[in-house]
Amino acid sequence: MESPLLSTPGAVPADSPDAQVAAHYGEPSAEQRALATGAAVVDRSNRGVVRVAGADRLRFLHSLTSQHLESLAPHTPTEALLLSPHGHVEHHMALVDDGEAVWAHVEPGTAGALAEFLDRMRFLMRVEVTDETASYAVVTLAGVAPPEDALRTTDGLIVPRDTLDRDWHARLAGLWAHEALRIAAHRPRFGLDTDHRTIPHEAGWIDVAVHLDKGCYRGQETVARVQNLGRPPRRLVFLHLDGSVDHLPAHGDPIEFGGRTVGFVGSAARHYELGPVALGMVKRNTPVEETLLAGGVAASQEIIVSPDTGSTVKIDLRRR
Repeated sequence: MESPLLSTPGAVPADSPDAQVAAHYGEPSAEQRALATGAAVVDRSNRGVVRVAGADRLRFLHSLTSQHLESLAPHTPTEALLLSPHGHVEHHMALVDDGEAVWAHVEPGTAGALAEFLDRMRFLMRVEVTDETASYAVVTLAGVAPPEDALRTTDGLIVPRDTLDRDWHARLAGLWAHEALRIAAHRPRFGLDTDHRTIPHEAGWIDVAVHLDKGCYRGQETVARVQNLGRPPRRLVFLHLDGSVDHLPAHGDPIEFGGRTVGFVGSAARHYELGPVALGMVKRNTPVEETLLAGGVAASQEIIVSPDTGSTVKIDLRRR
């Protein structure tokens, strides 16, 4: 659904998968500074919103996802992953319970598939799953108090879609601003900084979206095996790109070292202080101190996921 804020004078649509919202409103740098240090609102209404209501909603989601949700208190934001049977990430959800239902927002175009899957898994549980994307939207608001009708998640607010054009008492900032700050904060985005093979350890989601001591859930075997016995095959890195180059690497461009492809570029942006930056997924054993080529652009690494992530048992044995 195209956002009504795209009709704002100066609005320029973002690229896929975010084409329904604005990349910027004519002043990208100023918008980014406002979001980082002032008062700004980012329209992210292209994201999907799913609602799970009913008396068994927390127990239901607890049994399916990577997060401990059975005793989640109302209005406590958290994150969760839905994994494949082999432990690959299928959905990354920012969610919150309002006391009557759990609300989750997900990547553009994925809410329908998520709602359909959850509905199929209900069996005899007292839950009702609905795709609320047509009625509710996600925004990021900084520097001012959120409106009373907003639900706060770890990654933005869920608000009624028909209130998007309200007076936010903040400057409109485009998605370029949001993405630059997200990348600089080392926060991966599902589907851009991950692929169909990504497991939670590789993206650094273990600390924020996975509870390592909860009961069984789909894909748990892979999480436990990597956590206790071995290291993930890849790791997420933050890349400082050569600022003398006049373009950013594209999503999916190869990351190379020593003439070999060792990974791929996820998201890239121009940060108002750091300059051109990106997130990438590389092989675990890629040397951490070496300069890489990201889509042909020289890039130095900053570690997000350590090469030793998930090797607790091996490290303990080695130190004894």
